[in-house]
Amino acid sequence: MSFPETGGVDTELPTPDLDFGVRHAELARGYGGAGDPADPDQVQAMQMVLHLPKADPPPRSVLLAAAATAVVALCMDRRVGPEGPWEERYLTWKRSRIRKVARRARGAQWLAANEVDGVTVEVGGAQARAFVPSAVSEVDPRIKRLQIGGTDLEHDEPGPADPDLPVLWVNSALEMTLGKAAAQVGHASMLLAGALPEDLVRRWADSEFHCTVREAGAEQWRELSARVTAGTAVAVRDAGFTEVAPGSLTVIAIPAEAWESRT
Repeated sequence: MSFPETGGVDTELPTPDLDFGVRHAELARGYGGAGDPADPDQVQAMQMVLHLPKADPPPRSVLLAAAATAVVALCMDRRVGPEGPWEERYLTWKRSRIRKVARRARGAQWLAANEVDGVTVEVGGAQARAFVPSAVSEVDPRIKRLQIGGTDLEHDEPGPADPDLPVLWVNSALEMTLGKAAAQVGHASMLLAGALPEDLVRRWADSEFHCTVREAGAEQWRELSARVTAGTAVAVRDAGFTEVAPGSLTVIAIPAEAWESRT
């Protein structure tokens, strides 16, 4: 499979989803280009919240998969599409310099976060919510008060990836924190959805945009980088605002093996 050069389902809404292709086309156009506004308070960002209970927290890889799934699910949600209630806020962010901020919550904080506009997903028992983007000065107080850093999870060994789901490979050499990695896999799921043809994105939607996250060592990262060069994978190149050097490749996303075998 080669990519073209161009770079929570709402069950209450009517079907068929006639605007699916429009929302996918918006992702396929890429993002950014407008730069940052002159007023720092108007910088656009998508907030993300990871449900991190004190007792029995989920495995790191599963929580990251939930974060990535939440982001792409929001980007393909009908409410960000034509005449949707979230369209203007979403497009203002998407057409600016893309930023994501990952926070953590538990207990009452998590329940309150779910009252703010966004999409919550659960993957393998792990939960994450992506919120409708906004200017940083307009972040809802229920989200703004949540801690960005401080709590991490041990790296786990989840075993082979599900061949029916896309895989987001995290560059283990960068040793990113949980929050940083969550933002990066969120970028990767967006990029992958935009790079895939519409029929495969529809197939992905049938799985509620679930994906798997794995870590790649040096040798595997070289192999994955070759796939990016060949046009069969997409990579996230970080701007370097936090933790990693500008231009670092943080995550490489590949389609599901089962998709490739049927194309």
